[in-house]
Amino acid sequence: MAAPRVRAAAVLAAVALGLAACGGGGAPEPGAAASTAAVPTGPVVTPDHIGMQIEGAEVEAWSSAPLGSLRLWDNGTAWSQIELAKGEYKWDNLDGIIANAKSKGISDIVMVLGTTPEWAVGKKAIKKGADDYPQPGAATPPKDLKDWSDWVTAVVTRYKGQITAYEIWNEANLKQFYKGSPEELAEMTKIAYDIIKANDPDAKVVAASPALRLDSRFTEFYPKYLEALAKDDWPVDVLTLHSYPAGDEGPAERGKLIQKYLDAVKAAGAPADLPIWDTEINYGLPGPGDTPGSEATGAQAAGWIVRTFIDNLRYGIDRGYWYIWTQVPGGNTGVIKGIQAYPGSDAEQGFFALDNWVTGSEFGGCTEEAGAVSCTFARDGQTSIVAWAETGDASITAPAGAQLVCDPLATCQEVTEGAQITLTEIPVRFYLQA
Repeated sequence: MAAPRVRAAAVLAAVALGLAACGGGGAPEPGAAASTAAVPTGPVVTPDHIGMQIEGAEVEAWSSAPLGSLRLWDNGTAWSQIELAKGEYKWDNLDGIIANAKSKGISDIVMVLGTTPEWAVGKKAIKKGADDYPQPGAATPPKDLKDWSDWVTAVVTRYKGQITAYEIWNEANLKQFYKGSPEELAEMTKIAYDIIKANDPDAKVVAASPALRLDSRFTEFYPKYLEALAKDDWPVDVLTLHSYPAGDEGPAERGKLIQKYLDAVKAAGAPADLPIWDTEINYGLPGPGDTPGSEATGAQAAGWIVRTFIDNLRYGIDRGYWYIWTQVPGGNTGVIKGIQAYPGSDAEQGFFALDNWVTGSEFGGCTEEAGAVSCTFARDGQTSIVAWAETGDASITAPAGAQLVCDPLATCQEVTEGAQITLTEIPVRFYLQA
């Protein structure tokens, strides 16, 4: 499926009333008077619901858009990048990123514990031409699990109270990242769990993440990993996934992937109260597979970011982490497709919209009718509804008490209660007044 067209302007034109520019850079849209409509009483959306990976955070780079949690990946903080020889650690990047996060007021930090150093896998495991990431041998489990135990112990004792969660491995169902068996990985998960809980009981243990895009690699690997975790009585505090859809797909396809993941978790008998995090998400990135990447800009980029994190609430995903914030388009990671997030970008405005629309609000749930999705939020006595078409276009009647409708780029119009509104795949927010 080709990437949907950008049609936010058409959404607002359909209302055909006074246009007001509401400012960018995180400034809130003009507020309607406090609503006396029914106020949601659901859970409050906390800042850690919105997380990121930030390129260069280890050397003081940072996001200009708001976030509540940081995941460490592509920051030179993997096992193979720190323990360069057995028992010899280069902590510079990890120390730098933790100090930087602290200076920015971020205390919620997720660290990925893999990948394996060359010295820990043996020469036979290092094959010429292998695509192991980030270096040869890194996708192979350690030949001696004591090396894994020593590594986990070294990290958790050094950073007790500073790193708040440890993700066991990144996209372990893809050979580029992990070439061992699901059972071996579950054993490593149990070892890490016991060490982390003995040394820093408050830290969360996050299961190894699977990539969902390649169905065969997911179904061949991940259910077996879950089965092995079940045999060890679920030695994790959080389950996780990476819900990247194919490079030419968007949020609607992501929703289907999330449902596939939830079905697998349910089939494995995982405890119903285990939180689920999506620790990497973007759209339009090429590979794995043969699908080329695509780009999203403008209201589509901002809108898809808004949908991503509201969809997390909708599907029961407790938090998400955007991949990746850079200082210039593409950055050093070479992410030249997808939604580019950097200072002044349209994606930046998507994160500001989330901060204005969602963070700190009570979430009242979502409904879907005739292809129109509507989600209710309330904060400081103000009720609002965020709505979009799941795919294509959909029609919605302006909600009772609706005064103003705004898109994710902070362009707003007055709206009349009861007016027929044509929604697109880009979300808009209705401010309500009784």
